[in-house]
Amino acid sequence: MSEYMRKINESTEFIKSELNGFEPEIGMILGSGLGIMAGEVENPIYIEYSKIPNFLRSTVEGHKGRFVAGNLMGRKVIVMDGRFHYYEGYDIKDITLPVRVMKCLGVKNLLLTNAAGGVNTSFSPGNLMLITDHINMSANNPLIGKNYEEFGPRFADSTNIYDKDLNSEIIKISKENGIHLQKGVYMFNTGPSYETPAEIKMARVMGADAVGMSTVPEAIIASHSGIKVTGISCITNMAAGILNQKINHEEVIETANEVKSIFIKLVKLILPELK
Repeated sequence: MSEYMRKINESTEFIKSELNGFEPEIGMILGSGLGIMAGEVENPIYIEYSKIPNFLRSTVEGHKGRFVAGNLMGRKVIVMDGRFHYYEGYDIKDITLPVRVMKCLGVKNLLLTNAAGGVNTSFSPGNLMLITDHINMSANNPLIGKNYEEFGPRFADSTNIYDKDLNSEIIKISKENGIHLQKGVYMFNTGPSYETPAEIKMARVMGADAVGMSTVPEAIIASHSGIKVTGISCITNMAAGILNQKINHEEVIETANEVKSIFIKLVKLILPELK
């Protein structure tokens, strides 16, 4: 057994022992300032990352660093209340290891959320954006290296990472419930520095609608593992050069907090549709 598979198996077995027979079907990864969703889980089971073998530590403000498992809208969920980031200095395979573990726990659908900068000038801070596709600008990919056939093929198809049928249903639901939902392409940059105005101009030319420092590695691994992926970005600020103002993490957290009620409403409407 490879070292990578040993890590996955050890982490999985520990989490199973903490879940006491609870079998999650939906995974969620919550971005900066969006951890409020974890508080909606009923009959929660808390598992601190620090107790899980081979797990990293979440070091960013707005990320609590724990799993929350339980029931939400009649579905069995396991929520990452805080994620790991490439810019924290971690190996990209270790960042995405929790997604492999979710697969081993029985997760079939993964809802990814993040705080992002708006590149599309028709967006406004506080908008929610359904991710339709992504651009990976990190010059790295979590599938580099040995392929693990038990999860997926050597050359993974990326045509439909963000499930198009499910996205169509989410768009329909948002309209029926009066939720203003933008749609667009998310660009992944490594961070931790925010993009320059010139880089944002480049991102727009390349077709990006929002930029951020997460989500894409997890989406790639989930898709490779046969997990259906849905992604929602909270546009917490307009990206560099658009409004000619400084960008800071405090603003990101503040804006995410301001839209939490709409975010929670949308997620609760989406969960029953995840099959």
